[in-house]
Amino acid sequence: MIEKSIFIIRNRATYYIVLGGIILKKTKVIRWINYLNLGLYAFLGLGLEVVLAFLIEPIIFNTSIAKYSTGQIISHWIVTIILWGIMALILTKVSKRKYGFDYWAYKGELNRKEWTIALLLVLLAIGISIWSWRGFKVYKEFHNLGWLKFIFQYMYYLMETVLILLIVVFGQKAGELKFHKSNIPWGGILVGLTWGLVHALTKGELMVGILSFVSGILYGTVYLIVKKNVRIAYPLIACMFIF
Repeated sequence: MIEKSIFIIRNRATYYIVLGGIILKKTKVIRWINYLNLGLYAFLGLGLEVVLAFLIEPIIFNTSIAKYSTGQIISHWIVTIILWGIMALILTKVSKRKYGFDYWAYKGELNRKEWTIALLLVLLAIGISIWSWRGFKVYKEFHNLGWLKFIFQYMYYLMETVLILLIVVFGQKAGELKFHKSNIPWGGILVGLTWGLVHALTKGELMVGILSFVSGILYGTVYLIVKKNVRIAYPLIACMFIF
């Protein structure tokens, strides 16, 4: 019978494998690049939608995504949500089982000052969105999409926020291990350099990229302000992203 246990001490994973009563020990150093890779995998997870929309669905629907019917675009969002959910679960399990990093373990409570700063950052992000959209994004999308597509579109946004948060989480961990500074929003920087840069390229507008980069920094800053507690960070970042 083989038993295996993993202990994480100061970024070193020690594997204890019991084989026939004999304890075999193996130590592996966990490096910053391991977490950077997880963050980049989360970003690539967002890219699964591109594969779906431009390689798979054109064969199935025989049309481009710009011409999808209501049923087709809703099915696109549903499949994308499922793919993103699977990716999030895989990355979470790999982080915990392979590297011993459980981002759910952070459960710090916030004081009044920290809540105030976090909520002010949320309002700042919403203000940027209103300026960028020249109006309230939620209202405009509800008006343009109608109630049915609006519901599925925002379910899609909520799952997209999960992967954005994972980029923040793993990017922050990587930056702290690499540079030994925990007060810099490394995760937000990674969001800005990946998700933000792609927005600039796909939209063809430099200002879109700049605003997306700034938004990424704000997401990472909020994550630090709430003491890396994802139970608080997720709804706040979701509000920043959606509104």
